[in-house]
Amino acid sequence: MDKASRVTPTEKLFYRPIEAAIRWSNLTAHESVILEFAWGHPDRLSNEFPQWPCLHANFWKILDAIRNREIPYGALGITVTSGTPVDFRLLTIRHSDLKRWMSMYHPDQRPSFLFGPPLISQETIHNHTYLILQADRDALQVQLKASDAKLQILTDELKAAGLEREQLRELAENKLQLSEDSKETLLNIIGALVETILGSTSSGRRHSVFDSQASLVDSIVAHYDGVKG
Repeated sequence: MDKASRVTPTEKLFYRPIEAAIRWSNLTAHESVILEFAWGHPDRLSNEFPQWPCLHANFWKILDAIRNREIPYGALGITVTSGTPVDFRLLTIRHSDLKRWMSMYHPDQRPSFLFGPPLISQETIHNHTYLILQADRDALQVQLKASDAKLQILTDELKAAGLEREQLRELAENKLQLSEDSKETLLNIIGALVETILGSTSSGRRHSVFDSQASLVDSIVAHYDGVKG
C-alpha cells in the first residue's frame, strides 16, 4: 500500500495543539464543539468536557513538550527558532515533527492521523482465523455432548425394550412347553374349583349362589370383561 492511499481524512501539514490533542484522543467527530470552546478557554477543557479526560491530558502533554523543546513549533505552520514567543492562537506543530516526537516519547501510541490505519499482518490474520476456528470447535463440542446424552437415553430405552421383549418371549416359550403332567395338574385344579363352587354339602346346602357352570361363566365375564383367558 503506497503512502498516498494511506492518508487519513484527519491528517494535515500542521496542527494547533488542541487539534493534535483532538485527533490523538480520537474525538474528531466532536472537533467543532471542542474548538469553539478551546479557542478562548484552553485551560478549562477538563471542566467543560469531563467525559473526555484523555483530551485534557493529551493537550497538556503536547504543550509541555513544546515548552521543554521536545517538539519544534511555529506560527501558522512556519517553524520558528526554539524560544521565540508565539501567540497561543497562532501556535502550530508540523505533522512530521509531531510524528517524530510521538515515536520517541510515546512509542506505544500510534494514532492513525500520524501513522495511518494499522496494517493487518499475516500474524493478525492467523490469530483471527484461530479464534474463529476455536469458537466453531467449542460450539461443536457442546453439540456433540448433547448428542451423546440423547444417544445414551435411546440406548438405555432400547436395552429396556430388549429385556422386556426377551422376558415376554421366555414366558411364551414356557407356556408352549408345558408338559402333559403340568397340563393335567392345571385341569384338575380347575375342575376341583368348579366342583367346589357348584357343589353342595351332604345336607344339601349349596356352597355358593351359582347353580350351574353357565351362571358362573356369566359372572366371570361380567366382572372381567376384556381380560384375556
